[in-house]
Order: sequence, then C-alpha cells, then structure tokens
Amino acid sequence: MSGGKPLRLLGLHGYGQNQRSFHARTGALRKALRGRAELVTVSAPHPAGPGPEPEPGVADADPRCWWFPRPREGALGAREEAAPCQGLEESLEAVAGAFAAHGPFDGLLGFSQGAALVARVCALKQRGDARFPFQFAVLVAGFESSGDREPIAVPSLHVLGDADRVIPPARSRELAARFVDPAVLTHPGGHFVPASAPQKRAYLEFLAKFLK
Repeated sequence: MSGGKPLRLLGLHGYGQNQRSFHARTGALRKALRGRAELVTVSAPHPAGPGPEPEPGVADADPRCWWFPRPREGALGAREEAAPCQGLEESLEAVAGAFAAHGPFDGLLGFSQGAALVARVCALKQRGDARFPFQFAVLVAGFESSGDREPIAVPSLHVLGDADRVIPPARSRELAARFVDPAVLTHPGGHFVPASAPQKRAYLEFLAKFLK
C-alpha cells in the first residue's frame, strides 16, 4: 500500500454464515480497524445447514459453506484426520474470482472454516499460484484441514479463544504451527471474532508491518 491508504482485507466467513451475516458479526472489528484496514466479505459458493452458536440478533438466512462436511466430522467439516474436501475446488475458484472482481487485496481474514480455507490459499500462494496476490493472513479459530505439513512462509496472525468449544484452541495452535514465525493472539472468549481493546492493539500492531 502507498499514500497512507487503508489495507484491504478479503474476509472469508465461517460455516453456516454468508457475506451479509459475517459483515454484521465483524462490526466491532471493522470499527477497530477503521482508517487502517477495510474488510470486504464474500459468500461461499455452497449451501449449508445452520452454523453452530448463532449470535443473538444475527440471522443466517441462506447459510453457506466452503466445503461439505462428511459423516462424523461435525457441522464445520473440522476433521481429526484430513480427507478430501468436497466442494473445495469451487470455493478456491470463488476466492480467485473475488480477487479478480473486487481486488486488489493486501491480506486475507478467515473465521473458522473460512480460516481453514485461508490456510489452503496461503499454501497455494507459496507454491506460486498467481490467482492469489496478497501479503499476509489473519486466521481466527482456524483448524488444519489439508493434512499437508509443508511449512507456510506467509506472514500470519492466528487468533484463538480459550473458551472456544467449537474449534478447541489446540486445533488452532496446530494450524499456526504450520506457519513460519506465526503471531498468536489468545482471548478469553469462545467461537467469535474478538475486537475488544487488547485484541485491537494486537491487530493494529500486526497490520502496521504492511502499512506504507
């Protein structure tokens, strides 16, 4: 970025959410980042069942997902053992399409299943996939979904909740361990995108590395 313009982040929502509901759920975050970063959200291409832990006052009409869960995976497709993700290729094309239609983007921000997808996109970027030109990633309540152990050198901030019962913090730490020199931010809450004062400071400190 140049000229003091805010960074632009492409936001990938969690299972059972969509562009509109994720925009609503990240209102506090967008306010915290105002003037520093703009968050642009997009919907996943696949229909999904309702997501876990719905927030009061936010209805997930038209719930979407980035891939379909398999039996015994639970609602998010957060498996203990990695397996092929049905619908993944269509979602990668949707993310590439968002870069083409709404970019450029400086970074990716993903929540839950969206964070797992962000990790896959980071791995593709590292392998030279020109569809995904960005500098960094923020992964909130992410989990490993690929089974790949190749280190990922994309700068990353991993956000995990000590009280998260949907994606336990150990799963998010497992994903963070795939990244080279990851920044890790913990908060005392559960399965949501935190944006209180301590998290705001951490976000801004991380993003400051990419503001020019």
